[in-house]
Amino acid sequence: MGLDRAPSMLKIARAKVAMLPPDVSALIEIVDGDMRANALNRQFKLAIIPYRAFLHLLTVQDHRAALASIHEHLEDGGRLAFNIFDPDLEMIVERSSDIGDALTRLMECETPETGRKIVVWDSRRYDLERQIVTEYRIFEELNPDGVVVKKTYTLLALRWVYRYEMEHLLELCGFEVEALYGNFMRGPYTPEAEQVWVARKVG
Repeated sequence: MGLDRAPSMLKIARAKVAMLPPDVSALIEIVDGDMRANALNRQFKLAIIPYRAFLHLLTVQDHRAALASIHEHLEDGGRLAFNIFDPDLEMIVERSSDIGDALTRLMECETPETGRKIVVWDSRRYDLERQIVTEYRIFEELNPDGVVVKKTYTLLALRWVYRYEMEHLLELCGFEVEALYGNFMRGPYTPEAEQVWVARKVG
């Protein structure tokens, strides 16, 4: 069962499920819902929150509501696995001032449809009080002469969570931490890299 509240994400997920063999797609259910409050009337052995999606929750109250809802939907001893980024303190300090608004070149790639170059620009502002990073990205599509033929703006807001803050939240919401890894290969946790958590329902 997959849950999301964004219509565009649900549409993509359902389209991908429809492309699977019928015996596989019959096992998959895509649900329109909010991780902070939903009633699926089922319990699971495992819940995952992939690709740092937990950080889209912008308050501690939202974090606790989501963890409480997941706790309710897990079997006794069921596990929660998820990842978040570990805050880069140097970057936070630098970009909590006016320099946070400065555009920096993030990457280049090519569109698979046209082969045109895409240049991605990034601007970030860190709010120290609320622990929220607001990130603007600009995608410029260039023709062979280097002229911008299309420009797209996106906005992303995330609330970063420190290691011991996350551990406390999990324990407060009825979980016991089984592991904290620094990457998806079960490497050791190191600051300013990745937090990959595995926690077990105990309460």
